[in-house]
Amino acid sequence: MKPTQRNYRATFILDNRGKEDSPEAIIEGVKKDIAAVKGEVSAVENLGRKDFVRVTDRKFTGGSYVQIAFSAPPEAPAQLKERLRLNQSIYRTFVESA
Repeated sequence: MKPTQRNYRATFILDNRGKEDSPEAIIEGVKKDIAAVKGEVSAVENLGRKDFVRVTDRKFTGGSYVQIAFSAPPEAPAQLKERLRLNQSIYRTFVESA
């Protein structure tokens, strides 16, 4: 019996300051993390660079926003956030049910 899959939309703010990784390379890494928590990516949308409304770090006033739609088991969002928590290339993560 296949476990229940739910649809999610995750928004990521990428931080590639001082790194040679392109946003596309960071996105590929995130897709691998989604696959590691038994998720299947259905769509990726690069929203481009945007300035933050509230700046918490004067040296980082804006970031690249990416939305990824995927389906995964119900426990996957928490597992994904935990996997990305220590990733220096991901500034913020927001996962919502779609």
